[in-house]
Amino acid sequence: MKKILLFTLTLVVFGSFLFIHIASSGEKDKSLVKYPEGYRIWTHVKSMVIQKGHPMYDSFGGIHHIYANEEVLKALKDAPYPDGSVIVFDILEAKSKNNAIVEGSRKVVAVMQKDANKFADTGGWGFEGFKGDTKERVVTDPKNDCFHCHKSQILADFVFSKYRP
Repeated sequence: MKKILLFTLTLVVFGSFLFIHIASSGEKDKSLVKYPEGYRIWTHVKSMVIQKGHPMYDSFGGIHHIYANEEVLKALKDAPYPDGSVIVFDILEAKSKNNAIVEGSRKVVAVMQKDANKFADTGGWGFEGFKGDTKERVVTDPKNDCFHCHKSQILADFVFSKYRP
């Protein structure tokens, strides 16, 4: 009888730990920035090329195409951005071909997602990068990897891109 009781108690304790782990894993996933499915059909806001000599070249050198969802478009002229705003930086290699700068392979899909409650520590924005053409996450510390630079844009709700009529 003691063995059955001990076995049952062990199962209950193990099951509780397993449930807590699964529940907390789900909560962690909910706090992550999602991959922006279909972003290439969103509004294209602007493009730019970061070349050698730019202070951000080592991290972000290449061609940048910036896309915005509907929530961003509503607030692009006047920050702050509402929750649900998503900005995507599609960063590609910049190659020289026939005296032109052309797109090479995709380096990263960088994403900013606005949720003031979920991302309160980083100005209400969640930050993530997805490697190349995959959904592999590359941002390990959003506060230091991303928000550290975005803090300089506090008057623009931490967004570098500006409205261009």
